[in-house]
This record gives sequence, structure tokens and C-alpha cells, in this order.
Amino acid sequence: MIPVEYYLALSGLIFGMGLISLLINRNLIIVFISLEVMLAGVNLALVSLAHYMNDIRGQLIAIFSIAVAAGSVAVGLSLLVANFQLKKTLDSEEFSELREELRND
Repeated sequence: MIPVEYYLALSGLIFGMGLISLLINRNLIIVFISLEVMLAGVNLALVSLAHYMNDIRGQLIAIFSIAVAAGSVAVGLSLLVANFQLKKTLDSEEFSELREELRND
């Protein structure tokens, strides 16, 4: 049987890769993917610890977090598509100012 420390090390490695990618990239699609990779690392840690402790609560929390993440990604991607139609870019530097420009009509 594989020790739980290996699973925790793998989940930390996955989380770290997602964090590094989140800090480096400017493309907002890649940022969303990086957040999902980080969430996958946390879910792996939850499931492995729940199995190690013979408790189902960690697995239930992982299932709920996957469901919430799916909803938040759907909302985030719809906001990205709507904002892409306005600005024609996915660079995160362009989205720092999200207020409406004033028109002089």
C-alpha cells in the first residue's frame, strides 16, 4: 500500500504547479485552468486523508468543492466571453479597470 505521505507530496506538487502558473501567466483562460489545477491538488489531499483516517467527510467536501468550482468556472467564463466581446483581449492587465467609460453625448 502506498503511504499517505506520497499522496500529500503529490497534492502539494500539483498545488504548487498551479500556483506558479497562476503567478506567471497573464491570459485569463490559463489563470482559470491554474485555479482548477490548484483545486485538484487540494481535493487529492482531502480524499487521501479521508481514506487514511477511514472517514468519509473529506471525500464529501471534495465532491462539494468540485461542484462549486464547476459553477464558478461557468460564471467566470461567461464573464470572460462578455468582456472579450468588448475589449477583444484576454490579457489580465487590460481587465484591471472594469468601470464603464463616460460618454459625452
